[in-house]
Amino acid sequence: MPGGSIYVKQDEKYTGSSPQWWYEKFWREDAQKRRRSRYVKAGVAFVIGVAVSLRFGLTGAAAPIGLLLGGLVAGGDWYFYWRSFQATAVWRGARQGEAITGRMLRRSLGRQGYTVLDGRAIRGRASIDHLIIGPGGMWIVDNESWSPDTEIAVYNGRLFFGEKYGTKEVKPLVETAEAFAELLSRETGVPVTITPMLAVHCGLLPRGGMLSAEGVTLLKPRLVAKAIKAADGDVLTGEQIELLTRTAARELQRA
Repeated sequence: MPGGSIYVKQDEKYTGSSPQWWYEKFWREDAQKRRRSRYVKAGVAFVIGVAVSLRFGLTGAAAPIGLLLGGLVAGGDWYFYWRSFQATAVWRGARQGEAITGRMLRRSLGRQGYTVLDGRAIRGRASIDHLIIGPGGMWIVDNESWSPDTEIAVYNGRLFFGEKYGTKEVKPLVETAEAFAELLSRETGVPVTITPMLAVHCGLLPRGGMLSAEGVTLLKPRLVAKAIKAADGDVLTGEQIELLTRTAARELQRA
C-alpha cells in the first residue's frame, strides 16, 4: 500500500483485494440507482396520497397529503438502506465491535448489580472481549462479524457459517470459558461456571437474532444484555460478585 509501513502488517480490509473494499465500491457505485428508485417510490406514494385524498373529498388537502406521504416513503427508503450499510460497519472495519457491545452491556446491566470487565486473558490462552459477573452468574462475550450474506445456522446440532463448519470458530471460546471458570473457582473458593456468548455484528442469524450450538450462544449485540438478565434465579450473592470481580481484575491479564 502506498505510504504504508514495511514493518506493520496491512489489514486486508483496507486493501483493494478484500471483500470489504469491493462492498464499499459497489455501494458507492449504486448510489445513483438507489436515488432514482427512491424518487420513483416517492412519486408513486405522492400519486396514491392525492388519489386517496380526492376519493374521500379532501380536495384542498390532496397535494399536502401527497407530499407528506411521498416524503415519508423517501425517508423510510433512505433509512432502510442507511441501516443496512451501517449494519456492516464492524465487518468493514469502520467500527469496533467490542466498543459497541461493551457500551450496550454497561448501559443495560450497570444498574442491575452486574460488573463488566473488558479485554481479559489467561497468559498463553486466547483473550476475550467481555467478562460479565452478576446475580445471574458469569458470562464471557466475544465479538465477531462475517460478510452480510453469510448464513449462520444449525444442522443436526452442528454450527455452520455458510457452507463451512463453525466448530473451529467457537471451540476456543468454550475452552476459554472453562479455563476462566477453573481459575476463578480455584482462587476464590466459589464454584462457578461461565457461559460463552458470541455477539454477531454482521451475518444472517435466524429469525429472532439468536441461536445456540456446540456450547455457545450466538446472538445480535443488542440481545446480549437481555439474554443475561433472563437467566433464572440469583446464582451469586453480592459478596461473591465482589470477590469474583476483584479476583478476575487481579488474576486475568488485560488483553
